[in-house]
Amino acid sequence: MREQTGSAANREVRAVPSRAQRPAAFAQKPIATSAPGVGEIIAYAPAPRVRADVAVGGWSKRAFDIAASSAAIVVLAPLLLVIAAAVRLDSPGQSIFRQERGGFRGKPFRIWKFRTMTVTENRGVVQARRHDARITELGAFLRRSSLDELPQLFNVLMGDMSIIGPRPHALEHDVQFEKADSRYGGRFRARPGVTGLAQVSGCRGPTETEEKIRARTGYDIDYVQDWSWKQDVIILLRTASLFWKDDPGAF
Repeated sequence: MREQTGSAANREVRAVPSRAQRPAAFAQKPIATSAPGVGEIIAYAPAPRVRADVAVGGWSKRAFDIAASSAAIVVLAPLLLVIAAAVRLDSPGQSIFRQERGGFRGKPFRIWKFRTMTVTENRGVVQARRHDARITELGAFLRRSSLDELPQLFNVLMGDMSIIGPRPHALEHDVQFEKADSRYGGRFRARPGVTGLAQVSGCRGPTETEEKIRARTGYDIDYVQDWSWKQDVIILLRTASLFWKDDPGAF
């Protein structure tokens, strides 16, 4: 593309980088002009600056996470102990399943969940599917009710997660999903959540197709870009309502 400057009689022609060549840190900004012989002028302005070291919601969201997770752990302690014992009695293995997931700014962390399967792989992870033979009898109930996610309250307290945010995925799935949707990296501006906008919007469950990956990523990016306390409250209320609904994505 070429840009013309100066009067109609004496123009200087300069090369303007194409959209593909344009630095990502700069945005195209058309400026209208009525000067004779001069077309649209293209200016370049730095994109809005975002502090990469501060998670979405800042200190107030983190303060809420600490208070909410601490209170929930104290109140739910008897239930946590009962479930942990039941998992040990139901099938051989540890009661807590730990797996590396992608966190804030893409930093890996070890997520905690009640074990619901007979396998506990951390590499070569295969997403759960309906009627999955790896899921234990008790595990099927825990997954449908989301009780298997309760140990993540400790992840929230330690700062690896938030009560609300994009759900974290296995590290190899992060690589796979980013290839399917170029927006995917934007999710890492927020701490991953125990629940999130995508999960209460019908995108719960496995993401085995590119269509599902893009749908979930779209909700996650919307959450990151439009975060507000009002939105978090709505997500919490919608999450609570799922306990009384039959969610086809929960298995």
